[in-house]
Amino acid sequence: MAAEKLRDLSQPIDVALLDATVAAFYGTGSKEERTAADHILRELQNNPDMWLQVVHILSNTQNLNTKFFSLQVLEGVIKYRWNVLPVEQRDGMKNYISDVIVKLSSNEGSFRQERLYVNKLNIILVQILKHEWPARWRSFIPDLVTAAKTSETICENCMAILKLLSEEVFDFSRGEMTQQKIKELKQSLNSEFQLIHELCLYVLSASQRTELIRATLATLHAFLSWIPLGYIFESPLLETLLKFFPVPSYRNLTLQCLTEVAALNFGDFYNMQYVNMYNIFMVQLQTVLPTTTNIPDAYANGSSEEQAFIQNLALFFTSFYKFHIRVLESTQENINSLLTGLEYLINISYVDDTEVFKVCLDYWNSLVLELFEANHNLENANMMGLHMPLLGMVDGPGTQLLQRRQLYAGPMSKLRLLMISRMAKPEEVLIVEDENGNIVRETLKDNDVLVQYKIMRETLIYLSHLDHDDTEKQMLKKLSKQLNGEDWTWNNLNTLCWAIGSISGSMMEDQENRFLVMVIRDLLNLCEITKGKDNKAVIASNIMYVVGQYPRFLRAHWKFLKTVVNKLFEFMHETHPGVQDMACDTFLKIVQKCKRKFVIVQVGENEPFVSELLTTLPTTIVDLEPHQIHTFYESVGHMIQAESEATKRDEYLQRLMDLPNQKWVEIIGHARGNVDFLKDQDVIRTVLNILQTNTSAATALGTHFLPQITLIFLDMLNVYKMYSELISSGIAEGGPFASKTSYVKLLRSVKRETLKLIETFLDKAEDQPQIGKQFVPPMMDPVLGDYARNLPDARESEVLSLFATIINKYKGAMIDDVPRIFEAVFQCTLEMITKNFEDYPEHRLKFFSLLRAIATHCFQALILLSPEQLKLVMDSVMWAFRHTERNIAETGLNLLLEMLKNFQKSEFCNQFYRSYFVLIVQEIFAVLTDTFHKPGFKLHVLVLQHLFCLVESGSLTEPLWDASTVSYPYPNNGMFVREYTIKLLGASFPNIPASEVAKFVNGLFESRSDLSTFKNHIRDFLVQSKEFSAQDNKDLYAEEAAAQKERERQRMLSIPGLIAPNEIQDEMVDS
Repeated sequence: MAAEKLRDLSQPIDVALLDATVAAFYGTGSKEERTAADHILRELQNNPDMWLQVVHILSNTQNLNTKFFSLQVLEGVIKYRWNVLPVEQRDGMKNYISDVIVKLSSNEGSFRQERLYVNKLNIILVQILKHEWPARWRSFIPDLVTAAKTSETICENCMAILKLLSEEVFDFSRGEMTQQKIKELKQSLNSEFQLIHELCLYVLSASQRTELIRATLATLHAFLSWIPLGYIFESPLLETLLKFFPVPSYRNLTLQCLTEVAALNFGDFYNMQYVNMYNIFMVQLQTVLPTTTNIPDAYANGSSEEQAFIQNLALFFTSFYKFHIRVLESTQENINSLLTGLEYLINISYVDDTEVFKVCLDYWNSLVLELFEANHNLENANMMGLHMPLLGMVDGPGTQLLQRRQLYAGPMSKLRLLMISRMAKPEEVLIVEDENGNIVRETLKDNDVLVQYKIMRETLIYLSHLDHDDTEKQMLKKLSKQLNGEDWTWNNLNTLCWAIGSISGSMMEDQENRFLVMVIRDLLNLCEITKGKDNKAVIASNIMYVVGQYPRFLRAHWKFLKTVVNKLFEFMHETHPGVQDMACDTFLKIVQKCKRKFVIVQVGENEPFVSELLTTLPTTIVDLEPHQIHTFYESVGHMIQAESEATKRDEYLQRLMDLPNQKWVEIIGHARGNVDFLKDQDVIRTVLNILQTNTSAATALGTHFLPQITLIFLDMLNVYKMYSELISSGIAEGGPFASKTSYVKLLRSVKRETLKLIETFLDKAEDQPQIGKQFVPPMMDPVLGDYARNLPDARESEVLSLFATIINKYKGAMIDDVPRIFEAVFQCTLEMITKNFEDYPEHRLKFFSLLRAIATHCFQALILLSPEQLKLVMDSVMWAFRHTERNIAETGLNLLLEMLKNFQKSEFCNQFYRSYFVLIVQEIFAVLTDTFHKPGFKLHVLVLQHLFCLVESGSLTEPLWDASTVSYPYPNNGMFVREYTIKLLGASFPNIPASEVAKFVNGLFESRSDLSTFKNHIRDFLVQSKEFSAQDNKDLYAEEAAAQKERERQRMLSIPGLIAPNEIQDEMVDS
């Protein structure tokens, strides 16, 4: 009954009843009551006439939740329907909201009491302003300023409104409003700013109320980043701010305002004002926070206000220096206060707080980069023969650079110590200290730490380039303190070694060699003299990290390389958590960079190291876990691959695979006598382990793995077939739950590993068609036939990726096999994946990858499909790009693009596009305009561009419309597609005027040949459609971000040491 009464909106709503419903929703009553209340409130919220009741509700309720509910209804109307409301309704609502705000904020008591409600009303008012101002509400700013002068509480609230307005226009507008609207609002704010500026200065000079002054400072803070500069530098504003800085209750807000001013950068016109501001500030700062203060301690023991002050201080210094440090380098007096400021910033950088450290680190990184680049450019100019007289000319660029370098030498040296003491943990280090002070194996990677490591490493490399000798001196000094025990702690040793490892490649080779000989010698000594398992584990992890970072040094010093590798073998017997893993990982990393060294006979040796290693292999790996053994096999595989003489290489491979092969022969022998032997769980585990060992070796050896895989291939396929039948019968008897049992899972692991081994080998093997001819035919029945025969739950998705790899590898040579592949996997896989979006996620992605491989390399095979089969393919492609799983949608879109381009070139162009053109346009617009598919934006745009260019190019000679259903004969396909698209979008977005839709579609046709204009045009439409307005739209700009990333990588490659040795994809002149 009550619900019916509330639903009837033809008369004023019963507010008491609404209060009771809202109370029931938020109350502690039964679940049923809450659900019923939720149902009624949702219905009311969705009722288009409900907003007309808002004024009535707000005037008659005392309940804050009810007020918020009705304001929520109003907010929806303002966001999506405001512009279509009649003028008198808009004005009425505008005036009502303004009156309520003034009424509540004119009285101190009601303003404090109703604070939350007033804040929400302010937000509503600003939402209205975004539509009404400036065009339909010109007097808004003057009215606001006049009202502010009538009472201090109204003034405080006006400040809050202005702050909200500034944030809406300048901070949150991207993706919320069209470019044109943002521009218009910014111009209005700029032109009206004088009134706001006078009001702020008036308050700061005349008011004694703390709350009002704080509100004004907060509003100023929001405005300072964009107001015309004259208001800052040609008015008393800066003096006023500096006057407030020493007062504790305003200190943080003032500092935030000064930081905004410091971050402005518009040429040199106001340099004197900046110097003046900085010097006054420094004098005041030294009374507030004397230079002798131990800032890290003060921070650790300070209140939250004091901690915020230190953080704001870091922001102020970093912003000021980022843009104006050059101004302070001009006179000796300014240099002194600059050095004092840098000293403060270095002390703040030692504060134990991640956020504070990030702020400082970002600035240090940019300063050091700037100093480094200036030197780097000068050195490059000199090397290219443009001899700039370094000391000949008194004011030559060289002299100025030297002076600048000397000026910063002191702070840079302190900065090196800071970077070494606080170095973050690199990814390769697996051994960490837990919160109980025990040394354990790391379980989760901390991404924040990795990002921080990257920036610190870069900074330290620039610092090292600026002064190699000081870098080396500081590191060796810290290391000697570890050795004599004066400074020994796990953390100190870790950060030092991480720092040493991170500057690899930045020194000249002879200096690096000298430095490393001392470092490695000292670390090995430290390992000998230190007692205690945990201590040894920490030192071991550091030795492994450092040596792994310096392949160039190891390649040049065989004795050291051999010592290091033998030390790693020692660590492989050390059962402390993480040590063995790290030893195996480091071994792999070193071998990849120095593999040639292990296959030649070194001076003073009787045989190559690899041969010696293969002899002792069983004892070396005796304590390792299976996954560590696989890494070890991969490493040795890399060594063998470096041997150029085929007979030696095959002999090494045979010796390497001796252990697993003996076991394999033994198992297959037993199985020939009694096939049930293969059903034993331990035997299955052994088979799995043998296959994984083979895969590891194949990963490293590629084509050279051929003798080994030939040895086991056919037996392996028989085991595959047998296990597959076991799985099928198990699932047939035990139902769907059988696939979850550990026995079936184990059998499936063997099947997957078999497929992975074949795929790895074929993928890594060089392009030799005879290998394909040798391995593909025998797999047709055991693998493909088996896939088709199996129950859905027993089909391995790896079959699909294996055949995708084969087609990508052998391309057109596979064309005769495609019909057979299609027959085996197509229909049965589609049935598995088209029931819903969730089941068989692995099969989905791999199925579309296989289709894409076929479309790219064997397109003729697609043309030979029957129309029904092609329709199935097209349906599955559309089905893929509708998927919310990002990589499936992307694979689908790439496949679609591939097919569109190929069909355009084929003789079936007209036939294909007549069937699918309109459908594709419709489906692509559907995913483009719904917010779940943003990551596919770039590809959606490419598909549309292709279609629009194609239709205008005239290559489609037959009409795209169906003459039997469309009575109007269009002059050409272009006109038809325009009309069709306008109708489609008009029906989908009733809130956008028809003229706008037509303008958008015509714009698409006009900009079709210029991708970036085309893309921006679509972005603006999406924002305008309001679907995208209140969301994070960074995916729409992803392509621009990727291009920026590639430019950065090219820059890093030009500076020695910046890209870590193990990230450079080369064999690094290893002879």
